[in-house]
Amino acid sequence: MRRRDFVTFLSGAMAWATAARAQEQRHVISYLGASDPWPGELPAVYQGLRETGFVEGQNLSIEFRYADGHYDRLPSLAAELVSRNVSVILVADVPSAFAAKTATKLSRLS
Repeated sequence: MRRRDFVTFLSGAMAWATAARAQEQRHVISYLGASDPWPGELPAVYQGLRETGFVEGQNLSIEFRYADGHYDRLPSLAAELVSRNVSVILVADVPSAFAAKTATKLSRLS
């Protein structure tokens, strides 16, 4: 009888842990740039995120937005990211930083 109680308890605990893990908040960060990142940039970002406990596909999603060299597209891309309520906007260059700053400032005013 004790073994049966233990197995019941263990299966209940495993179900609870699975449910708790399913409810874990998934953070969304974004990467905004005028063009694709340099090949060496993203591995360092992924490594830093892993070292702090954030793993893409588990508790983190990363969205990429590139303007393909068209700087006039950056404000609309930044506004889209702000409207998606991402946790963080990583920027690749100064024009992207200005677009993100403006978009976040405008969202706080409205």
